[in-house]
Amino acid sequence: MINTIKNYFDGEVAMLTDRPSQIRALLRSGSAIEIGPPFRRHNFARPTRAQIVLGFAAIYLIWGSTYLGIRYAVETIPPLLMMGIRHFTAGLLVFIWARRQGDPAPTRLQWGYAAVTGALLFLGGHGTIAWAEQRIPSGLAALLCATLPLWTVLLASRNEGKLGAKVWTGLLLGFGGVALLIGPDAISSGRRLDLLATAVALSSAFLWAAGTIYSQRVKLAVSTVLSAAMQMVAGGATLLIASLIAGEPSALNVAAITEKSVFALVYLIVFGSIIAFTVFTWLVTVSSSSQVSTYAYVNPVVAVFVGWALADEHIGPRTIAATVIILASVALVSGRGKVQEPRHEIKEMAEVTEAAGD
Repeated sequence: MINTIKNYFDGEVAMLTDRPSQIRALLRSGSAIEIGPPFRRHNFARPTRAQIVLGFAAIYLIWGSTYLGIRYAVETIPPLLMMGIRHFTAGLLVFIWARRQGDPAPTRLQWGYAAVTGALLFLGGHGTIAWAEQRIPSGLAALLCATLPLWTVLLASRNEGKLGAKVWTGLLLGFGGVALLIGPDAISSGRRLDLLATAVALSSAFLWAAGTIYSQRVKLAVSTVLSAAMQMVAGGATLLIASLIAGEPSALNVAAITEKSVFALVYLIVFGSIIAFTVFTWLVTVSSSSQVSTYAYVNPVVAVFVGWALADEHIGPRTIAATVIILASVALVSGRGKVQEPRHEIKEMAEVTEAAGD
């Protein structure tokens, strides 16, 4: 388990108690020097090149394919109910495992923070994308969600101060890519694309970014795995409550649920929410930050390709051009440089449970 992050600020070494937020934020800023327990790290056998390659292949392919998995699952299972079952089940299993490994019981205050964060990330972020994928292709949804770093930078700029020319170029380029992806014909007529579902999918990235920024202000459980589990449990519970309010359970026709939807849901629970997250937390201890951060660029491409190959989703010149533009904008924004931190204060960064995958 990852215990600490070693990071240099103004030539000084700051030892940070590990949380997924810190990993995420440091990876994005490129300021992570070393991730992993400094005193016990050498006790672990050095992974082989093949193991590392397999690890990257796992997060690339699994997280990239979850968008199509969501599309298949919501074909016959209501979106909020499906996502609620996914996250609550995965979170509960991981929570039980973490507690049996000796992680301390969380406090009521930590559960409260986890509830708010989980609601923003999973009800706001994943619930909306599941609803949208009933109406738009999974590849398009993935590209719209690739704007997450752009929204994060915009929201964080309120505290970090003015943005540089490079960042503004990346932001304008990214949202220009979204406009190209939607297309003027859809905006003028609305016939070729469901604009409401497109807007909802775009809001998914915004809400995930908002949840990330919110968690900067709170102290979640120190344990990486336990914190992730708590947020999945809380987020899953809010999804189930929202599903109940929306009347999804009463309208559900169990006999109409297909094997494909059930398989997709199991895949999302086991591979998307448990295995991929575990692999990610391992990779950040054995690979460089720049290498691990490549998932942000690869996942949307994988999602578009998987949707085309397995679900006959159309890929035209506009989609390809928009993909290149959006990913280039993410690269510009993500490489904006190190954030200056107070010399004698360590700022607690955003808590994000599931890494980038949906």
